[in-house]
Order: sequence, then structure tokens, then C-alpha cells
Amino acid sequence: MVDSKVVRFLITIMIASAGGYLFYLINFPLPWVLGSLTFVMLYQGITNKEALLPISVRNGGFLILGLYFGLYFTKDTFTTIVPYVIPYLLLTILLILISIFLGALVSKWIHVDKMTSIFSSIPGGLSEMAIASEAMKANAALVVIFHTVRLITVLFTIPTFLTFLFVEERQVGGIIETSGLETSIWNNLWFVIPILAALFLKNRIPAGIIIGALGVTAMMNVSPIDLPSISPFLMNAAQIAVGAGLGKNILFRDLKVGGKYTLVYFSISITVIIISFGMGALLATVTSLDYQTAILGMAPGGFFEMVLTSYNIGGDPAIVSAFQLMRILLIVICVPSGLKWWFSRYGGEQIKLSSEG
Repeated sequence: MVDSKVVRFLITIMIASAGGYLFYLINFPLPWVLGSLTFVMLYQGITNKEALLPISVRNGGFLILGLYFGLYFTKDTFTTIVPYVIPYLLLTILLILISIFLGALVSKWIHVDKMTSIFSSIPGGLSEMAIASEAMKANAALVVIFHTVRLITVLFTIPTFLTFLFVEERQVGGIIETSGLETSIWNNLWFVIPILAALFLKNRIPAGIIIGALGVTAMMNVSPIDLPSISPFLMNAAQIAVGAGLGKNILFRDLKVGGKYTLVYFSISITVIIISFGMGALLATVTSLDYQTAILGMAPGGFFEMVLTSYNIGGDPAIVSAFQLMRILLIVICVPSGLKWWFSRYGGEQIKLSSEG
């Protein structure tokens, strides 16, 4: 008798693949990611059955994506990005401060405490913000729910809007092909090094598995080492795995817990996205960056979705990767400690755990 877990896993993969292929056929932006995400999310919501996707499969998808985008880095990338670091960091800090202000502002009108509201509004990683909010005695459960709303908003608005805005530069159907030279199959063994680095960093830094694979591959790519290309089949399979993993974690019942407040944080997400677009356009105006790269570099995540979108609309995935990495590190390293200092010194209020939704 076939193991029930194997059956559930196969069903999840088939549903995710069907969603990705359907979105590909209708030429939807990021089809293999958003299609698999949508179908798995709807499958769970409609049938009340839990999809099964081992975390190792999702992490395998992140690994492949990290290897692929690392191949975009050249020696010119590192020299090109240096003049943009200061203006980018200043705009990112301003965007974070605006997010904090919006989170604090809406907490005056709804039954969500200020700390929870702020952590729910910051454009950082879901798991990192949940852990940081719990350490600050905020309501981590609500932070997870409202960040899920932010994640859905970002994934379905930014790629879609920018893909149609820059339609002339769009790559057909999201099929990805590398431009690297065909090399010996033994050259694939070089990828063992970034894979080991990614596994080592997986639980040590935010998005460690994709950043580790991308960073080490980038450094190897600017060396004399002749790295092979990543096949379109593997890239699409990786996107399906990641999309299915994201869809599996989006549950309708969690969104219901957030109740009417999900609309509040949806509105904050849209506001932050619009502001980030304006900042990206400003960055492109005052520098030599093209609009696609600058806007996606400023966009409030997620990391690989923005990088993948940059490829599809003719941006520079390497520069977008570097910008998004700076944003993530800035938020994770500075924001929790900064908020802790601010609230301990100026907060002057007891943080209450809100159970209302």
C-alpha cells in the first residue's frame, strides 16, 4: 500500500505544476511561482485538506534559484553598484521609517497594540519579524497573519504591474535560459561549494539558503572558474517548489482570524508599495540605473520574486539581488534593536496582547 504522505506529496506537486503551467499558458507574470502558489492555496482552502511539501523540497528550489541568480554577477556588477549604495540605503531607511509611522498611526484607531502594528507593517521577512515581535512581547500570531497579507499583496501586485508597465522588455512566458557556455558535466561539481555554504547559512542569517548559494556562486563566477548554466527545466521546477511552499503556508483560516484588520494592513502594504515605486523612480532619475532595476531594488520584497521579476522585465538581476540583500540585512539587524531602544526610552506604554480580530 502506498504511503499516504507520498500520495499527498504527489498530489501537491501535480496541483502546483498544473497551476504553474496554466499561468504559463495565459502568459501570466511569474507563472511557475504564482500559478503553483495560487493552486495550492486554493486546494487547501476549498478542500480543507493540507498540502504536503517537505521543507527540503522548498529549500532545494531556493538553492537552484540562488545558484542561477549568482551567475548574473560579474566583476562589473561589484564596481557598478558602489556609487548607488549610499542613496539606496538612505531611501530604504526612509521607507522603513514611513512603514513604522503607518503601523503606529493605524494602531490609534484599531484594537491592535502599537508594537504588533509596527512589526506587521515593516517590509521585512515574515519569520524574522515574527521572531523579533515575540521577543518584544508583541502579538506574534497577528504579526504572522498580517505579514501573510503583505506577502500576498506584494507577490500579486508588483510582478503583475511592472511586467505590464515594461511590456516591451518582457521575456516571453517566464522561460529562463542562461547565456553561459556549455561546459563539461564535471563542472557541475563546482556547485557543491555554494550548496554547502547555503546549507551552513540556512538557519544562521535571514534567507540564508538562497543568499548563501547566490553569494558564493557570484564570487566564483567572477573568478577564473568556468561555471555551467542552469537549465530552464530546473529553473521552472525550482519556481514550482518555492511557489507551492508559499501557497502551503497561506491558510484561509489564518486570514479569517485577522478579520477586518486584514484590510487595514492590506492598505498599508499597497501604500508602502506605491511609495517604494516613487522612490525607485527617484533613484533611477538621480543615478544611471534603469527604472526596472531601481524600482525592483526599492520594492518591499520578497527577495527572489523581485530578482526573478527583474529578469522578466529587462532589469539587472545582480543589482536587484544586491539591493534586496541590503534591505533585508538592514531591517533584520537594525530595526528590532532600534525599536527596542525607542520603546524602552520613549514608548511609555505597556504593550498589550490583542486577541481581537
